[in-house]
Amino acid sequence: MGRRNPKKKAYNPSQPNGGASSRRKPKKAEKMEKAEKAEKPKKSNLDTPEGMTRSILQVFHNSPERGFNFKEVSRVLRVSNKMDRARVLAILEELAKQKSIEDIGRGSYRFNLKSEEIEGTIDATRKGSAYLVSPEKDDDLFIHAKNMNKALHGDTVMVKISTSRNKPEGIVTKVVKRARTQFIGTLQLNDKFGFLVPDNEKIAIDLFIPKTKLNGALNGEKVIGEITDWPNDSKNPFGKITEVLGEAGNNDVVMHSILFEYDLPFEFPAEVEAVAEKISFELDPVEIKKRRDFRDVLTFTIDPHDAKDFDDALSFQKLPNGNYEIGIHIADVSHYMQPGGILDVEAYDRATSVYLVDRVVPMLPEKLSNGVCSLRPNEEKFTFSSVFEIDDNGRVQNEWFGRTVIYSDRRFTYEEAQEIIETGAGELHEEIGIMDKIAKKMRDERFKSGAISFDRVEVKFHLDRADNATPTGVYFKEAKDSNKLIEEYMLLANKKVAQFIGDKRKHKNPKTFIYRVHDVPKPDKFDQFANFITRFGFNIKTGEGQNINKSLNEVLKAVHGKKEGNMIETLAVRTMAKAEYSTNNIGHYGLSFQYYSHFTSPIRRYPDVMVHRLLQFYLDGGKSADENEYEAFCIHCSKMEKQASQAERDSIKYKQVEFMAKHVGQRFKAVISGVTDWGIYAEVSENLCEGMISTKLMTDDTYVHDAENYCLVGTKHGKKYQMGDEVIIEVKNADLSRKQLDFLLVDSLDVPEQGYIEDEWDFEI
Repeated sequence: MGRRNPKKKAYNPSQPNGGASSRRKPKKAEKMEKAEKAEKPKKSNLDTPEGMTRSILQVFHNSPERGFNFKEVSRVLRVSNKMDRARVLAILEELAKQKSIEDIGRGSYRFNLKSEEIEGTIDATRKGSAYLVSPEKDDDLFIHAKNMNKALHGDTVMVKISTSRNKPEGIVTKVVKRARTQFIGTLQLNDKFGFLVPDNEKIAIDLFIPKTKLNGALNGEKVIGEITDWPNDSKNPFGKITEVLGEAGNNDVVMHSILFEYDLPFEFPAEVEAVAEKISFELDPVEIKKRRDFRDVLTFTIDPHDAKDFDDALSFQKLPNGNYEIGIHIADVSHYMQPGGILDVEAYDRATSVYLVDRVVPMLPEKLSNGVCSLRPNEEKFTFSSVFEIDDNGRVQNEWFGRTVIYSDRRFTYEEAQEIIETGAGELHEEIGIMDKIAKKMRDERFKSGAISFDRVEVKFHLDRADNATPTGVYFKEAKDSNKLIEEYMLLANKKVAQFIGDKRKHKNPKTFIYRVHDVPKPDKFDQFANFITRFGFNIKTGEGQNINKSLNEVLKAVHGKKEGNMIETLAVRTMAKAEYSTNNIGHYGLSFQYYSHFTSPIRRYPDVMVHRLLQFYLDGGKSADENEYEAFCIHCSKMEKQASQAERDSIKYKQVEFMAKHVGQRFKAVISGVTDWGIYAEVSENLCEGMISTKLMTDDTYVHDAENYCLVGTKHGKKYQMGDEVIIEVKNADLSRKQLDFLLVDSLDVPEQGYIEDEWDFEI
């Protein structure tokens, strides 16, 4: 349903039958009127076979227990001429053959309650229609807006399969479970009632809010509303305002809205904070004696300049045999969080820290994340460590895993470490130089083994110091040697921990463990990508094996820094499967590791906490843990990771729009980054901010979407706009409420060049 204008007098769902007369009618007439009211198709819906078929099915769906003959169906559809009535009859016969409806005799038909029914999840579109995602079907099943039966985006539903013009379609018969009953949006008020207009455009209905349930909310404010009732005769659910967030457009309100949309908490409950505050910074002397002591071994951290939580440290010492002992020491969060305790339950529910543009929403209370557990310089800390003997060629000769105690001698920023690597001078230059050389050899070996190099540029924002919210500039984050040094040792630890537990050459029946897995790309998607980039003069070998990855790496290296580089890199990432957590180890395709886990960031990732616990349990001789239980944990953590990632992307989109709002009316060079039926997406070359050019505003021709070739083609003049093409755009509008930039295509560039700086990079896969 479209957005309602509260100032306009409209249907009032609070009145029975929308305020219609309640005078009784004859029973048969009442039934027919109910059917007519349930479905009054527009004439245009009946002009095509598909539209008429869908409308006929809707008649039966609205009254599934009742029989209709073709005359009654025609009456409901308001079909009167002979030709259309004949079409109705023909479609009824065809639907009966397809078993979408059943013949009950004497020329009457009824909805086939015995037709195939499947369960799945609703993936809604902005137009109100949806697709059913179900493990029972390989392809998603289309559901027309008229057949949603009050199902909303994310709901678990039961769906019957019907056929429209030989294409299967779904009809929702039952909402099994609501994905959510609370929604965030903007309140629109009139004199008598209000509507909550959800922020999520996939929620295509507004909540009707009686005046008595406004909870003090004012017109235009950002609020949280809850569905309280959804009468059968109402298109809109009834609701109440449960929380008033504040003025729409306020930065804190916007960020809280983003977090709420993805079921991510704003703050910790008081009882969780209270438990965290009781934890002492002092190390237990008894516990120290149980651990391997690294306090006299050189240990240091390398982190971003603004980091407050230090989850990892490196130790280094040269061995008598000429090899090096390198320790990867990780904050021992599991020591301070007992399984099932209040801190543990809260951390599990969150599963991950969330990194929005202007803030971090941590997985752990600050006392733990930035204090007790953080490997701060000149402090003794409990850690869980992977310690390796490594030769000059980066080959691991020996390994050890266990709980330790460390003392961090020095904290380096990435910039400081980079200068030491580049100049060969400065504090610990010899040690850092050796570790850098070893890291580079390990990196080279990874790529020889088939790892894929995704050194993508990330967009970051300079924020106004006064409010830490308003974007004042854009800069790029890109990996340098100091970043890659840390990356390689973290990868080594994660790989070796997983291999230690899961290696089938050592263990006949490997014990239950949590792996970070990454499946191979689907061949059709990869082939499509390979075919597309030939337009830019690049060729990728398709098929199987390391040669594909080697070829892909060559392309990624070649496009890096070019105008079409970010677009091709983005497409390459989209071609890949999504990494996730699982007890079923299928390996990590992107890293070319047979065994891989997440061990190195327990302050910000709950799977790492579970890995620490399982590893220690097995080191102590424990039997294999319950696989089903841990697989459920993996599913939850993968889900929360995805939601956090979506929230992070939304915050970036918002800041991009906010930043570009200052440039409305200005022109920029841009690269086409996406092509759809409704328009072109273009990415500004200077700052990678993306906006849309609507086809409605491309008035020089009528453009048709060529999906196979990623382009729009003009039907009259044949002009083509293809992904990767450079264009000149003008910023038409910056819509903060939709987090969307609207562009216009223009012919000439009249804008001064702007400069952007490079900054540090952080690894995540």
